[in-house]
Amino acid sequence: MSPVLIVIWVLFYLLAPVGVIWLCRRSAAAGKVGAILILYFLGIIVANLLIYPFEGAAEALFPVQDTLSSLTIPLALPLILFACDFRGWGAKTALKSLIIGLVAVCVATVGAYFLLREHLSPAIAGMAVGVYTGGTPNLAAIKMMLKVDEATYVLMNSFDMLVSFIYLTFLLAVGIRLARKILPFKPGQGAGTGMPLEGGEPGLAPDGAGPATAMSRGEAEMYRGVFSRAHFGGVLKAVGLAIVIAGAAIGVSFLITGGINMIALILTLTTLSIGASFIPAVRKWDKSYDCGMYLVLVFSLVVASMVDVRRLALGEGVWLLAFIALVIFGSLLLQILLGRALKVDADTAVITSVAMINSPLFVPMIAEAMKNRRVILTGITIGIIGYAAGNYLGVLIASLLG
Repeated sequence: MSPVLIVIWVLFYLLAPVGVIWLCRRSAAAGKVGAILILYFLGIIVANLLIYPFEGAAEALFPVQDTLSSLTIPLALPLILFACDFRGWGAKTALKSLIIGLVAVCVATVGAYFLLREHLSPAIAGMAVGVYTGGTPNLAAIKMMLKVDEATYVLMNSFDMLVSFIYLTFLLAVGIRLARKILPFKPGQGAGTGMPLEGGEPGLAPDGAGPATAMSRGEAEMYRGVFSRAHFGGVLKAVGLAIVIAGAAIGVSFLITGGINMIALILTLTTLSIGASFIPAVRKWDKSYDCGMYLVLVFSLVVASMVDVRRLALGEGVWLLAFIALVIFGSLLLQILLGRALKVDADTAVITSVAMINSPLFVPMIAEAMKNRRVILTGITIGIIGYAAGNYLGVLIASLLG
């Protein structure tokens, strides 16, 4: 692939969300679907029609995709967190939802294993618990600890990408609405608070301005005025501070672990960004949330375009595919049912499932789809704890089943 084509693809990734946002403003149907889900479908369609069919294109474009996906979220998280109000965060309900999430994944995994144990090994169940309470780093770590062969690991990772994509699409299309019908839900509620940010309606500032208004705005109203004279200075300052925080987080990760460690990186990013959000001057940068969400849109497009359906050897691992689907959707169902029994609100339950199944990196995407910033801190915190617990739980489950 020539350098010119690579530049064109970079521009496509960075600018395609502009077109989708415009479409959501002009079309009521597109607005109901939402920019994130549209970009997900666009990414997978474009990738499998225009990237992967051409020999060498995937290999040439992968460094671009990897770089964009690695940069967007570390920059997006601070920009999003700057604009969030954490004064009423319900840690008690978040802890309850975390415990429910861990139990749901473990029970769903063990149940799916016993249904299909003639076709699976205990090590696969251990890897599933690791990846669905933590993330891909846990999958790789447990693979090494349990000495799983490379072919099984690659196949499981590929099926995980496919089913996780379907799971996210399901949530964005109907899952969030279904959860809100089954579990307690109030607009603006999250992590058990359900309280107004500043007064008036939940999630709305009384004067209709400032960072709190983004919770109630539709996508048609977001991103307006980012480059206006009134906001551009604040946007530049927010982006600059986000770059500094991302750089500091990477430095801390290298200092502690000698490389990029997701737990250290996200924990440092979150801590510094939340601290900055309590500074009055930072909270005045009310377009920082819009900038962060735009980067999430770019991330959504890039991640979707990395799914190569040709590499999914469905015939070679149909039982493994069925197992992964049972674990992912079974754990979501258990999360909802246990959440109903223990009175966890809908948005907290859904964001907990996403943080575990997909990792904390996907939390802002789903929080925006729910129009609920309050669950961002809950999702990221639960995801970080899941990273830490995943290896222990995975090896424990594999040992018990063995």
